[in-house]
This record gives sequence, C-alpha cells and structure tokens, in this order.
Amino acid sequence: MLDYRAYTAGPPTLTWDFFGWLGGDYNRLWIKTEGDQNLNRGNGVQGDFQLLYGRLIAPFWDLQAGLRYNGITGPNRSGNSRAYAVIGLQGLAPGYFDIEPSLYISDRGEVSGEITVTKDIYLTQRLVLQPRFEGHFSVQGDRKFDTASGINQTDLGLRLRYELRREFAPYIGVSWQQKYGGTASIARSEREPASAVAFVVGVRLSF
Repeated sequence: MLDYRAYTAGPPTLTWDFFGWLGGDYNRLWIKTEGDQNLNRGNGVQGDFQLLYGRLIAPFWDLQAGLRYNGITGPNRSGNSRAYAVIGLQGLAPGYFDIEPSLYISDRGEVSGEITVTKDIYLTQRLVLQPRFEGHFSVQGDRKFDTASGINQTDLGLRLRYELRREFAPYIGVSWQQKYGGTASIARSEREPASAVAFVVGVRLSF
C-alpha cells in the first residue's frame, strides 16, 4: 500500500505499508515495513522494518515473533532509532475482521504496542470499502519518538478502492489521526497538531 495524504493541519506525507512472507501453510518468515515521508521538510522520515517468524496456531491465525527496527530522521532527530523484540498475532476474526495486535520491548526495556483492525466490504465484485482502525500505546513512553506513557494515538480511516485487477487497486479515502495525553502535549510543544484529518489517494499492490 502506497499513498499520499493531504492533512487539514500539518504537512502532506507519502506513506507506505508493505508486507510479504516466505514459507508454507504452517511456518513462515514475515517481512513488514511501514513509514512516512514528510514532503514539506524533505528529510523528515520515519520508517519501521520487521523480520518475524510466524507459526500457524489455529485456522487463519499466525503467532509471530522476531525483531523490529524503527528509525526517524529530521531536524534535531539524527540518530533517533530503536531495536525491539516483537511478539504478535495476525489473523481473521469472526465477521471477517483482519486483526493484527503486536507487543514491542525495546533495547532499553521500554514496552509499547499497537493494534490494527480492517474489514473489506465488497460493494461490487471490484469496488471495496475498507474501514481501518489503528491504536498505539506505551507503558513508559519514549521522548525520542515523541510519545508519553498511556494511549498515544489512534487512526481511524475509510478507503474506497477499485480493483482493476486483484494485484492493482487504486483507492481514495479519509483518515483521522488523534493524539492523547502527554503525547498530545509533546506535539503541541513542538508546534505540531494533536488532531488532524487527511484526504488520502493511493494504490494497493499485490504480487
């Protein structure tokens, strides 16, 4: 997934979210990466890379464990990076909800986590409406990544895609990002919005 986001408050960004796997039905090597490029500042990039072993533990459910690297660049942020141990799940819940919760423990002992929930609603054989929810939390917080303890941020989105082919599907949508508590205070202290709506244009690719 690759998209352009124009925010009502804040600079536009180019965002990516890709994953793939190698292996069979029971054992897999998962590769995941996501991040965003701040298009106004040029060098404001945050990226995440994960390498995970996955084991099928139930129909449509993988237990995953491995390593994660997260890095950020930009003004006064050179060298801001963390390595993490990861444990998580990925699967299809009743109601055909795709759910992906993950727990992270950093190389400094900080504990954080996130959950992503999506659902594909087929309006026609090619036109698909996808609600999307992402939630992030941190036990201790990490000032290098502008997060405080507690619930840090939620992202609510709605995308409408048209599958020209299963492998190529352009989409449009809207996303609402909200930061909370100390994380919102950090954003305001750096003259960044704690809440913003984005209009999204992108493409979903499958290989």
